[in-house]
Amino acid sequence: MAYFAAVLARTDDGWDVSEAELDNVETLADLADLAREAAQDDDSVLVFIEQEDAWFAIVRVDGEEDPRIFVSDGAAAARSSYGSVLTDELVDQAGESEFGDLDNLVAELEEEQEAEEPDEEDADSPHGGVPVGPLGDAHLLGEFGLTADELLALSGEGAVPGDALEEIAEALGCGEVLEAVR
Repeated sequence: MAYFAAVLARTDDGWDVSEAELDNVETLADLADLAREAAQDDDSVLVFIEQEDAWFAIVRVDGEEDPRIFVSDGAAAARSSYGSVLTDELVDQAGESEFGDLDNLVAELEEEQEAEEPDEEDADSPHGGVPVGPLGDAHLLGEFGLTADELLALSGEGAVPGDALEEIAEALGCGEVLEAVR
């Protein structure tokens, strides 16, 4: 499966964007370390990951804080090696929460949308407990001018992950730089 990954490091002059190599990434801690290496001081670093227009993820690392994760389609990501690193972490966080269920991690969808129940085939799969659709922290880009609703709209049914990452980069002010490393 083909992946695209980029590290976007916030600097005083905007964003420094570089392509990321994920061959040595086996855990979320490895991914956070990769992001921290690109950080200027304790400024924010984003890691964009896309897998063949099936799903995308954004991981935000701020200094030594725990990474914040958003995945456009949890079930699709759970079926891939890098995506499962992220979804496994989100599932583990759900188990540790006071509520103890995935419903609290599923990104808020518009009220008109109903959560899709996993079918029996998904329930029997190794990642059957991961919900279809957006998963994680949809608010992680709010500080940069992209609201949770806008992020969710880019993750909705029929959205193209590569196009979504381009739109997100444009909103952050680094669309041309991201396109140059693609």
